Amino acid sequence: MPNSIALRQQFVTLLDEVYKLASLTSDLDGSPELVREGANANEMVIPMLDMQGLADYSRNSGYVNGDVTLTYQTVACNFDRGRMFTVDNMDNQESANIAFGRLAGEFIRTKVVPEEDAFRFAAYAGVTGISSDSGALATGADVIAAIRAAITKMDEDEVPLDQRYLYITPTLIGMVQDMDTTKSREALSGFAKVVKVPQTRFYTAIKQNDGTTAGEEAGGYAKADGAKDINFMVIHKPALIQFSKHVAPKIVSPDVNQNADAYKFGYRKVSIAKTYKNKVAGIYLHHKA
Repeated sequence: MPNSIALRQQFVTLLDEVYKLASLTSDLDGSPELVREGANANEMVIPMLDMQGLADYSRNSGYVNGDVTLTYQTVACNFDRGRMFTVDNMDNQESANIAFGRLAGEFIRTKVVPEEDAFRFAAYAGVTGISSDSGALATGADVIAAIRAAITKMDEDEVPLDQRYLYITPTLIGMVQDMDTTKSREALSGFAKVVKVPQTRFYTAIKQNDGTTAGEEAGGYAKADGAKDINFMVIHKPALIQFSKHVAPKIVSPDVNQNADAYKFGYRKVSIAKTYKNKVAGIYLHHKA
């Protein structure tokens, strides 16, 4: 009778990962001064200065007195999300340390980053007073015309030319690139950066699942009822109040876990995605009808 020997199972350490892009909105993060000013509370107070314009100068009485108005805008963090995972110690060992070893990176890449991108775009799309348009963009020429209209509107509103970012779906930018004309290249040349945004992160509003309600246990986000698909957005970076106030990844090893022989990974992120009241002209939204 021939020998029957069960060979030891070897786990392949290359993980079958989910395809997900890195953060698409990190270029819009604010200056370090914002982080410092918002470090001690869940809100910050931003001074806004306004004043009267020029008046006629009199050679007899001199200057006309002017008034200066200083007001304050209070903004609070509007993104506060987290999750805790538990992985049994033996499960982790028997999976060649993949079960826990790759958990943190995969969670941030496939869950945290897409949701925060979607949240930010939706937050800016919902700001009262921004410029917007809607309609079907069926051809590359249609896309170019819509982008030019956005540029013209921002120019007329005296939004500075620098630090304008174009966020656009891959489908639409592909239609423009397929034109391969001087006109199409010129329309895109004035932006600080052109970023492709998958439609799954590009809605005028999203619903963030709470993780506990029936049907929402999986957490994450989805397109909100009544929300529109965004075609593209032009964003002037200085118009935004965007930064991460508190990022808290937490790892608890089995030797200090008092409840179980298991690893624990917790993650919490508190951030802000809002706009300055006087700079709403720095956001242009175009969405599907």
